[in-house]
Amino acid sequence: MTAPLPLLFLDVDGPLNPYAAKPHRRPVGYRTHRLRPEGWIAQHPTSLRAYVKPLRVWLNPAHGPALLALADRFELVWATTWEADANEWIGPLLGLPQLPVVTWPTLRETSPDGTFWKTPCLVKYAAGRPFAWVDDDIGPADHRFVAAHHSATALLRRTDPRLGLLETDFTALAAFAQNPGAIQGAGLPATPRG
Repeated sequence: MTAPLPLLFLDVDGPLNPYAAKPHRRPVGYRTHRLRPEGWIAQHPTSLRAYVKPLRVWLNPAHGPALLALADRFELVWATTWEADANEWIGPLLGLPQLPVVTWPTLRETSPDGTFWKTPCLVKYAAGRPFAWVDDDIGPADHRFVAAHHSATALLRRTDPRLGLLETDFTALAAFAQNPGAIQGAGLPATPRG
């Protein structure tokens, strides 16, 4: 019996959509999209939903093929507050198939020790499988949490929300996927960037 592939948890805002870049300067290689996902509209009062402005989302079309190139070594999973909307609005623009989606609890509070609210959910979802996670909200407390609560290896890769995923991120993901069991201990440090 073959072991299941490691998981690759994908956040949208930050890694795929560098939302924190200067609003008047779209990052090189990205295209602007105006999207009205249900999750975004539902955050507004019912009487105003017809007037909700679309979200500006920057996506790099090269990220789709780069992620698909990893799909034979990872099980790709949306780990974003977009939840199922990522399959409807983000995946098609990048050429990605329907992916599994992590659903989040209603209450989303960072713990007093600084652990991001997504972290315990992802460890639970992984259920002992190796995983890589790209997100702009990963910090030292998340590395400690994963090291203490996850029995397999993990690569936590923090992305700069002004830059999105870079070639170095894809290189690190490919290296991890090559032999996820060779790296002992979870919560490998992310490369800090600008």
